[in-house]
Amino acid sequence: MKQALITGGARGIGWGIAEALSAAGYAVTVTGLTDDEVAAVPVRDNVKAVRLDVTDDGQVAALAGSLARLDALVNCAGMILRDGKEFTIEGFQRVIDVNLTGTMRLCVAARPLLARQGGAIVNTASVWSFFGGPLTPAYTASKGAVAQLTKSLAVAWAPDIRVNAIAPGWVETELTKAAQADAGRSAAIVERTPMGRWGKPEDIGGAVAFLCSDAARFITGAVIPVDGGYLAK
Repeated sequence: MKQALITGGARGIGWGIAEALSAAGYAVTVTGLTDDEVAAVPVRDNVKAVRLDVTDDGQVAALAGSLARLDALVNCAGMILRDGKEFTIEGFQRVIDVNLTGTMRLCVAARPLLARQGGAIVNTASVWSFFGGPLTPAYTASKGAVAQLTKSLAVAWAPDIRVNAIAPGWVETELTKAAQADAGRSAAIVERTPMGRWGKPEDIGGAVAFLCSDAARFITGAVIPVDGGYLAK
């Protein structure tokens, strides 16, 4: 059975991806940052949850070393800081370490296993990879960098490993709870989105399952928006 590892897969978009890959026949390992996140993962026969801090080199190495096989790595662990905290150097560095360097840590650690299987990496960029976010400079910078990292690794590691990214739009998750609760902002988001609604985690899962599949065997270095048309408007 094919094996997939999804960082940040214990909830939100990551869990939507886990459900999609599980349905596609993968045995899936999802990670959560805390014991509570791991404990909250629904019980599935082919899904297991483990704790992982993607900023901890030792934890990343230990997890990669525990795997006998890996066909797909999905880097979905991420964070954002509110209330101007990303304008502090400490806050900026923290977000970059999770969103960008954390992605690179997992890619490097998983590379030998993925190369053995001719596997795939899917990173999580964002619509903010394409334009500036005035309230979240670290998040925006990290997601722009994830898009470029994806292209760099795709070129460096072809043909053994395919490396692509998704760029989600506005999706109903814990990360976007504040925007969902703000009636005016939520209405503006829906109005800007041609499909006329917020995305759901399962909307992202299908795109990732495709990128991990043989149907995408000649796709690498792509950053695919999954945003209901938000970037097109």
